[in-house]
Amino acid sequence: MYPDILANVARHITLTPDEEAYFTALLVPQHVPRYGFVLQAGQRAPYLTFVVQGCVRTYATDARGKEHILAFATEGWWCMDSTAFFHGTPATLSLQALEPTQVLHLSLEHMEALCQQVPKFERFFRILSQNGFQHLQRRIEALLKLTAEVRFARFQHQHPRLHQRVAQKHIAAYLGVTPEFLSMLRKKNS
Repeated sequence: MYPDILANVARHITLTPDEEAYFTALLVPQHVPRYGFVLQAGQRAPYLTFVVQGCVRTYATDARGKEHILAFATEGWWCMDSTAFFHGTPATLSLQALEPTQVLHLSLEHMEALCQQVPKFERFFRILSQNGFQHLQRRIEALLKLTAEVRFARFQHQHPRLHQRVAQKHIAAYLGVTPEFLSMLRKKNS
């Protein structure tokens, strides 16, 4: 379980064995069953979450009850409701496991202690935030500028195996189309 998160961290910073031990001691493991929630809208969001195994969708629900998927997090990805996490406000996003999922949580308190004890983690979390912001910006631009057909082609290219793990209704919600339209796109591209 810890080798995966340590490999993720090692992409950006180098830790000593003592720093690795300190970091992993702060992590809280959780098994989330299929369709179980890592976080539900309205709850306090006490954790930054790393997906060890499984798949989590991050989504918002509009006033009509329609779900809008912002992201999927699979092995090696981080997920959270950043506003709720950093400001201590109720979550506006929900994080739901789409298959049996193993995650590691890091609380804000532990994150801050980690950055004080091991200052190089400031760099790691800055890079993590930058990457997340860039991903979100590209996603918004795609929704604004690209056709559904191009968004679907990009999704297939960027996540070649995710369509085998995630229900079509979730992919449609991510792409901003109806499941029926997604079915038509799939038939057209097969």
